[in-house]
Amino acid sequence: MNTKTLKSNLEALTSQYQVTIRLIKEFKKQMTQAIQAQQRGILLSEAALHQVKSLRDKQGTDFCLRVGVRQGGCSGMSYMMDFEDTSKITPQDEVFDYDGFKIVSDRKSLLYLYGLMLDYSDAMIGGGFQFTNPNANQTCGCGKSFGV
Repeated sequence: MNTKTLKSNLEALTSQYQVTIRLIKEFKKQMTQAIQAQQRGILLSEAALHQVKSLRDKQGTDFCLRVGVRQGGCSGMSYMMDFEDTSKITPQDEVFDYDGFKIVSDRKSLLYLYGLMLDYSDAMIGGGFQFTNPNANQTCGCGKSFGV
């Protein structure tokens, strides 16, 4: 083999190596995100996290976000969501940490909410917080209540 061919082969191998390393890093990142998602019973989109942090900062206190359910609403159960002082977190609560921001849910509510994706949109029509609940068999038109 001549030097030109060796150089060309080396460049091709180097390029393939770099692509392989990029793919491995991306796969590792996706696996890490999947594992973290499995460890969190309530999922939060980046938009929702940004919005709740912004609302909390306006309160001027280090609140957590309590998410739960109660009887009522169009479909039988409705979502509850409110800021709460972190001192009110009890041993019966499940706490999910998002970069220092805590989402709290009582275990009874979590039976209905496990896997819930909380998202936020600032659209003029249909904006606000949206709940995507994999446990819901039916939801109402407003998206704030559900049935199981």
